[in-house]
Amino acid sequence: MTSSADTIAVLLVGLKCLLFGLSVLYLISGIDDLFIDLCWLAVSLRRGAVRSAHWLLRRPDPDALPSVEALLRNPEQPIAMMVPAWDESAVIRPMLTSLLQRIDYARLHVFVGTYPNDPKTQAEVDRVRARFPNVHRVVCAHNGPTNKADCLNNIYDAIGRFECDAGITFQVFVMNDAEDVVHPLYLKLFNALVPGADLVQIPVMPLPVPWRHFTAGHYLDEFAESHSKDVLVRAALTGVVPSAGVGTAFSRRAMAAMAQVHGDQLFSTASLTEDYDVSFRVREHGLRQRFVWYPIPAAAGRARDYSVIREHFPSTLRTAVRQKGRWIVGIALQGWESMGWRGDAPTKYLFFRDRKALVTSQLGPLGYLVVLGVTSVWLSNVLVPDSYHYPPLVEQGSTLWYLVLANAGFLTLRLIQRMLAVYRLHGAHQALLAAPRQVWGNIVNFLAGARALRLYARYRITGRSITWDKTAHIYPTDPTTQGKDPRGLGEAAAART
Repeated sequence: MTSSADTIAVLLVGLKCLLFGLSVLYLISGIDDLFIDLCWLAVSLRRGAVRSAHWLLRRPDPDALPSVEALLRNPEQPIAMMVPAWDESAVIRPMLTSLLQRIDYARLHVFVGTYPNDPKTQAEVDRVRARFPNVHRVVCAHNGPTNKADCLNNIYDAIGRFECDAGITFQVFVMNDAEDVVHPLYLKLFNALVPGADLVQIPVMPLPVPWRHFTAGHYLDEFAESHSKDVLVRAALTGVVPSAGVGTAFSRRAMAAMAQVHGDQLFSTASLTEDYDVSFRVREHGLRQRFVWYPIPAAAGRARDYSVIREHFPSTLRTAVRQKGRWIVGIALQGWESMGWRGDAPTKYLFFRDRKALVTSQLGPLGYLVVLGVTSVWLSNVLVPDSYHYPPLVEQGSTLWYLVLANAGFLTLRLIQRMLAVYRLHGAHQALLAAPRQVWGNIVNFLAGARALRLYARYRITGRSITWDKTAHIYPTDPTTQGKDPRGLGEAAAART
């Protein structure tokens, strides 16, 4: 009996130590998130003050966005769209067909990167080419999968050859993926903002899914908060707008400057998240970057729409873990390896914020286990009053007590902030689901973080490169009825006809 009691006592001491360590880490992360909240508030207030000052002084605001009418009037610059497509035979044809039917942009050319060992995707692209002569199939030099950066580099080389043969000089380069649902006005927006800005990123909004699809739904929550707050703060602090890899436009000047860094290789093939790397390289050349929420005037009775990129995200645990694991490898590990901690203090701080995912992704389930242990001890004392009463793991008034209270406050603030971000973009129904999806998202991130660490360790030990472990994609049967179209996605296209 004594041995059993001693064992329980040792376990409780270990549980208390684990709780204290986790509480300290949660506190650091909570302070970090609170700082971003405060910066976002300051940025928002400053933007409002600047707009008011320009209005009062009747001076034009250099950052003001053009009206829809101005977008449609602007002369079109030649645009080259780059679409990497390894094993995308299921979605590439409907995506390209939908894009070219819904977008009215006469000077657009679409370059689709395919692989020699992927004849199905090549055949689907050829079917589109037969109908739309401004679609061009590019075949990469090596069999796939290599990685997305390598595919994009092959596409960029093909664009250069096409320019020489056709006598066209592209002024805007746009990145999209094979599953993207695009807004009818987004190329017109890029045409108006480039080359005034050398990198323009528009938000990504996952397509809404039924309430029970927690895996796909947690992406909706994360992007709502990240693209309505985090990216804006990053741009204000450092001038760097993290490219999402889709819905990104580059000026010709930016493309030429980036290509020089790696000997005419536009994107770094050493990274699984080439979009993350490229934003810092654009900043190093002193080129301007913008992140743009462009509102579309809504018809009566409809909510405001935005020019954004929409797509379906993984709906199963396995595919989500693979995708997010790839993101963690590219941003937190390969980004650390290639960029180190160079830069000014704000840049180093954002490096810390990105790389803390290596630790924070592993904290969620551990926190759940600790809460379960603390709750079990409390319930044992309450429900079995005649049993031996172990001392409370969290004594009122202790340092641990105040740590737990502070973290409870930070957790409440995080949930409120996320729910508000989701509410602003997707309505009350999705906002209410954000809280339970946070729990499931922590489990997804835990497994993704563990996978990322395992993949990177294998790469460091064996030297074997991490290939394009891409996600299987789906495309809406009728994109004009998906996502936010009931609130106005197709209106801009209809208004122009």
